[in-house]
Amino acid sequence: MRHDIQPNERAFSSKEVAEEVGIATPTVRKYGQILERNGYEFLKDGDRRIFVQSDIRALIALRDTDKPLDDTAKDLVDEQKERLRGSKETDIAVTDTYENSPEDPHQLKEALRYLVNELAAAREMNVQLVNDMSQLKTKVARLQQDHHIISSTIGNSAQRTNAKIEKLTEQQKNHYESLLEQEQQRSELFQKELQNMRDEQKKEWNLQNDFNKRLEEAIQKPKVKWGALFSIFRK
Repeated sequence: MRHDIQPNERAFSSKEVAEEVGIATPTVRKYGQILERNGYEFLKDGDRRIFVQSDIRALIALRDTDKPLDDTAKDLVDEQKERLRGSKETDIAVTDTYENSPEDPHQLKEALRYLVNELAAAREMNVQLVNDMSQLKTKVARLQQDHHIISSTIGNSAQRTNAKIEKLTEQQKNHYESLLEQEQQRSELFQKELQNMRDEQKKEWNLQNDFNKRLEEAIQKPKVKWGALFSIFRK
């Protein structure tokens, strides 16, 4: 239980503390959670924290620390416990929305002001969230556009590559068919030349055989005359 509250000490809302310390309202809530996690005590109206000057000093210490936040929070908790041990329990004279008669016009005015501040802080957070969502949507749209461009580029490159491969394949096919046709023509020409050589050789063989046959007949005839023998060379 808090015993370090001074009589008539002013209470602050999260929005007022944020302006006092120079940090955002969400940061005030973050620092409050860190302090509570390490044992710090806040005055509360339900789940809502009510800040006093000692709490503001604790938040400033967290804002300005060079150490890990939890380590600084533990030091602040130790200071608060030491302060509470040396203080007596008192009541807050003015707490905005804390233990005053709801029929008191002054309290109602302060409560309304507190609610207005909280609503303003909530609207500020909503505006920030809307801006963040808008930026996120813009980034997502840009990433989708970049992805589309990259996909299109890859697709076009693949088509060009396939077209080049098909063209080279067709060129190689035509070149092979041309070489094959030339080889067939050379083969046919060689076969014709070979056949002509064979025909010529056969003709020569026939002439030689005929000559040998006539020579043999002339030699075998009795009393052949040399003029008749030499006549076969003239045929």
